[in-house]
Amino acid sequence: QVQLVESGGGLVQPGGSLRLSCAASGVTLEYYSIGWFRQAPGKEREGVSCISSTASSTWYADSVKGRFTTSRDNAKNTVYLQMNSLKPEDTAVYYCANTCAPPTGFTWGQGTQVTVSS
Repeated sequence: QVQLVESGGGLVQPGGSLRLSCAASGVTLEYYSIGWFRQAPGKEREGVSCISSTASSTWYADSVKGRFTTSRDNAKNTVYLQMNSLKPEDTAVYYCANTCAPPTGFTWGQGTQVTVSS
């Protein structure tokens, strides 16, 4: 199982920006599509974005399209999620995964908390 570590979360005001990072040690991320997911309190985890291994294709949930951008730096073995124009409804714990379609029973990392509040 590939172990990924998310970072970059925090408290931000509505309209603000954050950049999340997804890093791995001991494994090369460039061979994987990387998905970002989030789980808000009392809600199911949902897909936010996905980027292919070569970054040739991306996918975004309708709720974040035009505001969030995922990218990758394979030299740094890191994938990013740039989040702009943040809204209170973006508040959640954000996770990354080495797949855009995690199977049932997928082992998630600890995630990074994003709180959008004034």
